[in-house]
Amino acid sequence: MSLPRDNAPALWRAAFPFPTADSHKYTRGTALIRGGAVMTGASRLAARAAQRIGAGLVTVAAPESALPIYAEALESVIVRPCNELAEWESLIADAKQPALLIGPGLGQGEGQKEEILATLAAQRPCVLDADALTAFADDPKILFKNLHAQCVLTPHEGEFAKLFGKNTGDKIERACAASSRAGCVVLLKGAETIIAALDGNAVVNRNAPPWLATAGSGDVLAGMIVGLLAQKMAPFEAACASAWVHGRAAALHGPGLIAEDIVAGIPAVLQELLG
Repeated sequence: MSLPRDNAPALWRAAFPFPTADSHKYTRGTALIRGGAVMTGASRLAARAAQRIGAGLVTVAAPESALPIYAEALESVIVRPCNELAEWESLIADAKQPALLIGPGLGQGEGQKEEILATLAAQRPCVLDADALTAFADDPKILFKNLHAQCVLTPHEGEFAKLFGKNTGDKIERACAASSRAGCVVLLKGAETIIAALDGNAVVNRNAPPWLATAGSGDVLAGMIVGLLAQKMAPFEAACASAWVHGRAAALHGPGLIAEDIVAGIPAVLQELLG
């Protein structure tokens, strides 16, 4: 394991996918997000964050019963009905959906694990967050067997413990060991977020203010990562950039922050990066 560095734009700015004069929505990348039937706010926040970070086209696939909620709230997001595994497999097979996010608001319904495994089987850049992580708490080996190098896992400490065991020891060492075991990038959230890569490289993100301790902030972060993956940013750099922009947007807003404010603050941070 190499010594960890502090996360900063100098580490990933050169790889950040700013649009060019000839960019259009497809060259800027497309992302597909699995929406839930009940906790619809989670995937809606993720979709908005993916858009704000630059993804040219974002689709939310959700149960038909919840479609009106998504369609009314997400005017510039494509909303597709998806009620069962076969429909999800058909959507992720579409070559125009290169980056996938599953977990926010997914719930604990029947067929959940099968949808997650189908997501991984597509071998696309993907983010697994929230319910997509805890779904395998009873047998993490199934998840580890199916993960691949284009995945990013985004657990907080509670979710991390369910997958990787009791939270003891140095946080950086635990994140690096988890990345090695999972075979992909692991972003372990907290006041100091650790982003660990397969090669043992680790970065510590320290710019997160305490205002980020609010419901939905993790969904925003997951959406930002999938938005950058959609634009062909490598998983480790996408995770690092998202964590920093996430923290910076929250810091610029300050007290009274809610998750929607993080999404709204992304453009100002991107303007700083451009400057």
